[in-house]
Parts: sequence; C-alpha cells; structure tokens
Amino acid sequence: MAEFFQNNSWSVILIYVALFAVLYFLLIRPNSKKKKQEQEMRNNIAIGDEITTIGGIVGRIVAVKDEEDAFVIETGSDRVKMKFKKWAISSVDTQKEPTDKKSEKKSDKKSDKKFEK
Repeated sequence: MAEFFQNNSWSVILIYVALFAVLYFLLIRPNSKKKKQEQEMRNNIAIGDEITTIGGIVGRIVAVKDEEDAFVIETGSDRVKMKFKKWAISSVDTQKEPTDKKSEKKSDKKSDKKFEK
C-alpha cells in the first residue's frame, strides 16, 4: 500500500511540472517576447518617423531626448509640437528599408532573375 502512495505522489508532481511547462510556453514566453520587441521599437525611433501614441495621437518625431527618455512630435496642419515619454509610443508607422546585407543580396538576386527572362 505504501508503494501506491509513493508512485501516486510522483505522478502528481509530474503533472504539476507539465502544467507549468505548458503555461510557460503558451503564456509567459510569448508575452516576454512581445515586451522585448516593443522596447526595441521604442529605443529605435528616429527623427522623421511617423508614430501613433497610446492615446491615438498621430505625428512625426522632430526631436529625441535620450537623457529624459522622451521625444517631441509635430502633429496637425498647424505643426503643434508635443512632448511625450517613450513608453507612450503605440506603433511606428514609418516603413523602413531593411539594412541587412543578407536582405540586400536577396533583393539583388531577385532583380537579376527579372532581367534574365
């Protein structure tokens, strides 16, 4: 009878370990990847980028102040300037060209194939 309870306790422990592993891979890991991507996006903003804030304000960045962790955007036809913290960026709407050499080589190969035909 004592062996039954010992085997049963190991199976309960294995079930808890498996449950934690599933929760980690389905909930915790994707959330941490998303936060890392958002932080990278906020750190890579540059003057001239079109952004949308978490409040829905759309504008173009005219100044980046790294020491204050802030930036200034210009919005509207009357060029109103507003200062925000970097955490207030919801999305960067400017499409940037890839700067990797690998992606440049791939695009060169694709353009060469077009001229061969």
